[in-house]
Amino acid sequence: MSDSNATPWTLRRARPTDAEAFARMMQEHEVFRQLLQLPFPDAELWRQRLSNQQAPNSPELHLVAEVQGEVIASSGLHPVGAHLRRRHVMALGMSVAVPWQRRGVGSALMAELCNYADNWLGVLRIELGVFADNLSAQALYRKFGFELEGRQRAFALRDGEYVDSLMMARLHPNPPRWSSASESTA
Repeated sequence: MSDSNATPWTLRRARPTDAEAFARMMQEHEVFRQLLQLPFPDAELWRQRLSNQQAPNSPELHLVAEVQGEVIASSGLHPVGAHLRRRHVMALGMSVAVPWQRRGVGSALMAELCNYADNWLGVLRIELGVFADNLSAQALYRKFGFELEGRQRAFALRDGEYVDSLMMARLHPNPPRWSSASESTA
């Protein structure tokens, strides 16, 4: 996954042993303020979250980008809930350590998650929320086909102010179809 000419990172599935790295990354004010995280993250809480994502046959995929063993970013696709009528939908979340922002790691994670959703799960809809002032994240999501669907006013308290969030979603660009080529001609 890493291009030796340009990208120093590798992508892999997140593991419970990454909990300390997640807690470190979420300590960065510029990271956690763009997420629905709170200051002073707890590594044990992250260990539990990451362990819960390891369920057999789960469609959930949580990736990390790492450089020389250090986690620098994470992104995941998560089921939106247990309701059977929404099983075609997954939610996307992403965080990138400050020194690695605007260096292509977000695009690499997005490409892998969209490929997984489109070509392996047949997910019809990926949805996410992004703070209205996070213009670089919005640009990244638009690059991968996400469109603005609405605004949630006073969505969350951040740094002592209520801030708006934008709802964005991407529909599968070429939903799976049945291929007659897979049919036996005998």
